[in-house]
Amino acid sequence: MPLGNVHGKHIVTIEGINQDELNPIQQAMVEESATQCGFCTPGFVMSLAGFCLSKNAATIQNAHAAIDGNICRCTGYKSIERAAARVAQLLESRTNEVPTQFVADRGILPGYFSTIEERLLGLSAHLNGELRNDFPLAERVGGGTDVYVQKHDALKESSILFLAEKASLKGIRQEGNTCDIGAASTVTDLMESPILQRYFPDFKAYTKLISSTPIRNLATIGGNLINASPIGDFTIVFLALDADITLNDGTQSRSLPLRDLYLGYKTLDRQPEEILEKITFDLPSPSSRFNFEKVSKRTHLDIASVNSAIQLLVDGNLITSVKLSAGGVAPIPRRLTNTEAFLTGKPLTEAVILEATQVAQTDIAPISDARGTEAYKRLLLSQLIKAHFIKLFPELKVESLLAQ
Repeated sequence: MPLGNVHGKHIVTIEGINQDELNPIQQAMVEESATQCGFCTPGFVMSLAGFCLSKNAATIQNAHAAIDGNICRCTGYKSIERAAARVAQLLESRTNEVPTQFVADRGILPGYFSTIEERLLGLSAHLNGELRNDFPLAERVGGGTDVYVQKHDALKESSILFLAEKASLKGIRQEGNTCDIGAASTVTDLMESPILQRYFPDFKAYTKLISSTPIRNLATIGGNLINASPIGDFTIVFLALDADITLNDGTQSRSLPLRDLYLGYKTLDRQPEEILEKITFDLPSPSSRFNFEKVSKRTHLDIASVNSAIQLLVDGNLITSVKLSAGGVAPIPRRLTNTEAFLTGKPLTEAVILEATQVAQTDIAPISDARGTEAYKRLLLSQLIKAHFIKLFPELKVESLLAQ
């Protein structure tokens, strides 16, 4: 985690939750034999402590979700899952109590946790100043979850402008039919947004395919877009939503379609001094349908081999509007404009869908790499396009498409 992103936070390590005896989380791990070598144990314990401090419902499913970014290679997960279930039981009596006060009162975590919320509010009062751009050539960093992996040595020697905690870059707002997302909003912010849940009922299912809980808590949407990965999952989502972005150089703002941001591999229509402020898109109408699909070597905790998103408007049996995007099939995350043009105005039939998969081959230029051969990626894109229609139009009963 970049040190700059610690600003305004209260950091607690495994030592910070110790009590005179094992606390109930640690005790659950011991009694369920959920640890062997111990290398991963602090991560599981701290993630479960975080679950106790959250406002998430005290369900086993939520307890499991809280540890989904932690990996154990020797104990086996069932004993850890049982320990997580016991932690969920500790919270069952919590109703509307403040989580920090609840865990302190019941000795789940040390008593000082009852004071943390008030202290954090005091800190936050100093974080809401205007966004300054005093170092126009400094590296811009959001959550740093990928850029610190890709450019670690270079960033150590750079001036850095940390954006993740800038209040002016946060927030998800609806104005009429438009949604604005601050660029420093995290994936978790999106998952918990009532606006996105209302307009995209499957949004949480999509995000379960993307990274893990610790990464979602830190990674920013702006960072995902500016990172310019050809397989950036949320880039593909927002391309299909035909989103616009707003850039600010410190003196003035400008907007451009997200689809025009990517000029070539890791090359953007963006000046070094410009900061991504927000992402804007029209919320789907009742007649609009949206879907996201992803294939990777592992279902979870993995980057895509190929991913795709689609937004459709259909009038009766006629496709009247299409926005289709794909990643992993070109040097940049791409809108499949030839395929969009082909589908627009066509009837919704199996033959049209099959022909669209062929047209899509003219939109892409995949290469063979560690995530698959060129031929494999071409096949994957065809299958993902079929999967969109199978998911969005179950009444067509076109499951046979996947075999063609």
